[in-house]
Amino acid sequence: MSIVKINALTVPAEQRETLEQRFSSRAGMVENSDGFEWFELLRPLEGTDQYLVYTRWRSEEDFQAWMSGTMRAAHQGGGEGAPQQKPAATGSTLWSFEVVQQAAPKDR
Repeated sequence: MSIVKINALTVPAEQRETLEQRFSSRAGMVENSDGFEWFELLRPLEGTDQYLVYTRWRSEEDFQAWMSGTMRAAHQGGGEGAPQQKPAATGSTLWSFEVVQQAAPKDR
């Protein structure tokens, strides 16, 4: 079964638009990674300042390969010599889960 990684990002209200724009500008970077299955950026509606970044992977090895390759390059701030961007999040916690059950809508 697949594994799920959820990155809980603490994002102050004044940085929400910045965070969403940065994810939008990186569209397509994770989708071509070997073993990648799904991505969602979840915006909080009420009661919290935490965004959840949900990714699903074929295996832990596939996730780690992405972390040490494409993801690391994407977070370098535009490459060597480019101005470093201030992080939009003030905190981050990574949760890991193994998928043990799943369901999808039945065909109607």
